Amino acid sequence: MKGLELARAYYEECGKPVLNDEFADLMPYLAVGLAGSGSECLGYDDEVSRDHDFEPGFCIFLPGENVVDRREAFRLERAYARLPKEFMGYKREMMGPVGGNRHGVIRTADFYRDRTGLDPAGSPLTLQDWLKIPSYALREAVSGEIFEDHYGAFTAIREELMCMPEDVRLKKLAGHVLLMAQAGQYNYPRIIRHGEPAAAQTAVFEFVKNTVAAVFLLNNEYMPYYKWSFKAMRDLLVLGDLEPDLYGLMTTDNEGTRPQDKYEKIEEICGRVIGALKDQELTKAVCGDLEKHAYSINDAVADGDLRNLHILSGV
Repeated sequence: MKGLELARAYYEECGKPVLNDEFADLMPYLAVGLAGSGSECLGYDDEVSRDHDFEPGFCIFLPGENVVDRREAFRLERAYARLPKEFMGYKREMMGPVGGNRHGVIRTADFYRDRTGLDPAGSPLTLQDWLKIPSYALREAVSGEIFEDHYGAFTAIREELMCMPEDVRLKKLAGHVLLMAQAGQYNYPRIIRHGEPAAAQTAVFEFVKNTVAAVFLLNNEYMPYYKWSFKAMRDLLVLGDLEPDLYGLMTTDNEGTRPQDKYEKIEEICGRVIGALKDQELTKAVCGDLEKHAYSINDAVADGDLRNLHILSGV
């Protein structure tokens, strides 16, 4: 059973009856679901995932203390702690009085602040704020599933964070495309000529890392934490099929004639990225030099302050 399925079943059979019975007056202000950190929130959990932090549990998201005060929050925490310790053959890992830091009673503001560094319910995020938030943190902020949200505050912030502003996407994309060009088209062949195969492979890793990030941005999707990036990439509509080529670059050496084959593959990947940029009308450059396309993307940023920041300010 997947973690999201387990969480919903646990809530419906064990949690919801308690909330309806003991907290009927608070239900209009609560959001319930499973979101945040963990492979189960991405739907990527498997047998290996169950060696830690895998348990029947869910999150109860609360608005501010002016709506649900500390006393009521404490009552909810105590009620959550009393829920069954085992469900459908899975045991809860009691790491704390509210079921650990991934489940239990959580203030909405705290949940989003942990991931964005700000309180999205306060002042709106500026473009510079958006630029500073890591992609994986935004992916966590909108991950999982909300089973019900009577008050609507949690879902409203979630929906606002679902898609970054276009100028921020362009600024981040420009930076990653520039790093692709530097690592793959420029540094890799030069390092090979210097006779440094290990350093050359480091350049390959930099090229691959930034290519993956660029592909997610071309799909207008948040890239998850690095250990899930390749798995998530396979499902992307735009250039998701590059994953095997990137895997090949990382898992082959730099001896003999291999570097020439790898450089040709790098150029092929760059060509496909350029093609995607043109399809989305994000570049006006007309060459195969990815660096020039990076600066063309940056020129398309509408906000002058953001455009004039260093091209790598978003990566």
